[in-house]
Amino acid sequence: MNLYLQSLFLAVLMLLQAPEDKIPAARKNQAFTTGEELTFNVSYFFINAAEAKMVISDQVHHIDGRPAYKIDVFGRTLSIFKLFYVKDNWGSYIDTAQIVPFRSYRHIEEGNYRKHEVIDFDHQEQSAVVKLYDRENKNLTKVERFDVPRNVQDIVSGYYLLRTMDLRGLKKGEEISIKGFFDKKNYNLKLTYEGMDEVSTEIGDFNTHIFSPTLPSNKLFRGKKPVKIWITADENRIPVKIKASMMVGSINMDIVSAKGLLNNNLTQN
Repeated sequence: MNLYLQSLFLAVLMLLQAPEDKIPAARKNQAFTTGEELTFNVSYFFINAAEAKMVISDQVHHIDGRPAYKIDVFGRTLSIFKLFYVKDNWGSYIDTAQIVPFRSYRHIEEGNYRKHEVIDFDHQEQSAVVKLYDRENKNLTKVERFDVPRNVQDIVSGYYLLRTMDLRGLKKGEEISIKGFFDKKNYNLKLTYEGMDEVSTEIGDFNTHIFSPTLPSNKLFRGKKPVKIWITADENRIPVKIKASMMVGSINMDIVSAKGLLNNNLTQN
């Protein structure tokens, strides 16, 4: 189960990479701010399997003197699924003006497996320096440099850029090219806009935009577009529902709490 959950988190985050061509350019951020916290319940076969959180630090940080939002995505197993121990943390320091990553990191704990990674991005030089640390996250063990596209997004930052964009002009069936860097590779995926939908959640009922990525063939997910995400059509543009069709059953992520939203007057149905 930990492999399924890790793969779902990865697919969801890859879905949230920033589109470059057909979506309008980023505008002034009016969607999120410091102190925001979104909490999701992850269920498998109607059993509460895990909890996921997306958290923006309550203060602005600085990387090489430049102001940045510190954003963390946490995932951990619950109840009987603790037998398949997962406690993961993806994070990013994102430029407060341009919404591009200065630095990203992963701290992965799954069973006996550990991985600690930090990536520093230089958007002018179009490079990413990947640093790996030991099991205890104390000693640097390896450093590698990779060429990346200008203003490339990491596995967390792309979604927050997407939130600054005006999605109203998208047409159903339109495909968007995606460029991101993850696990020492540059990705160019396709994201399909599936139209609008009304969604009921624990925090209210919302009009939403639906997106789905085209993923490479694999043994975990079923179909070419196995993951769908519902993003509110209000000014906050938060994800409220995510569904992944697996080879066996499906995994659902549903929002259960939203704190510190920049726009308190959510546009609900």
